[in-house]
Amino acid sequence: MTLAMMLIAAYLIGSIPTGLIIGKLFYNIDIRQHGSGNLGATNTFRILGKNAGIFVTIFDVLKGTIPALFPMLFHQDIHPIIIGIAAVIGHVYPIYLKFKGGKAVATSAGVILGTNPLLFLIIAVIFFTLLFVTKIVSLTSILTSIANFIGSLFFEDKILMGISFLIMIVIIVRHKSNIERILNGTESKINFNKK
Repeated sequence: MTLAMMLIAAYLIGSIPTGLIIGKLFYNIDIRQHGSGNLGATNTFRILGKNAGIFVTIFDVLKGTIPALFPMLFHQDIHPIIIGIAAVIGHVYPIYLKFKGGKAVATSAGVILGTNPLLFLIIAVIFFTLLFVTKIVSLTSILTSIANFIGSLFFEDKILMGISFLIMIVIIVRHKSNIERILNGTESKINFNKK
């Protein structure tokens, strides 16, 4: 498989609107019309419940991991994160939905998992620790993307550093409205005690 083919395949995989598909197939709900209107895992949890949210989270992570593994699977000497970033672009700008997609958090995490499992483990611990402390998914996602970039600096991999920086910027920009709500104190929080 050539570089161009891997990039196209990664983009198309990343473009799969998991939350929308699960909502319409199993719940007869278009999650774009509910909650935040976002296609990602957080809105899926909020609108469709825990089971759907877990499935969408796992699938969205795999949308990043599988493309990042393409170079190894097809024996190509290409940095995995270069292919993985095409999946992130697909998730944010999906061709199937007129280029209106999600916020790139889970798919970006999947790319890191496929590229550098140790860094993924570190940011997973950071993510869940911050989520427990802040109870705000958007703030946790932003801070974890920053932690991912900082963490990448310790691996002496300039491509990982550069694309981790790009991922951080994309995630921050995609959370612009969330940042505004965080600053004025109206951003939604998770209730861990909710049954």
